[in-house]
Amino acid sequence: MQKELVEFTAKSLVDHPEEVQVTEVEGEQTTVIELRVAKEDLGKVIGKQGRTARAIRTILSAAASKEKKRCVLEILE
Repeated sequence: MQKELVEFTAKSLVDHPEEVQVTEVEGEQTTVIELRVAKEDLGKVIGKQGRTARAIRTILSAAASKEKKRCVLEILE
């Protein structure tokens, strides 16, 4: 569910939604969500002073805590 949430949010923000790639790496205690977007869309996903990225992480951790899990978002270039 977290993967779809990040994918939906990212596709809503960027100019090239077809280039959004989300990968989910399950660990023992933590799930890592990796987000890749087009190079020119990187700024839109990160936002001014990282505000947009922080907001996405907040939403992600709220959704994960509902399922008693821990999720981390990594934005990759």
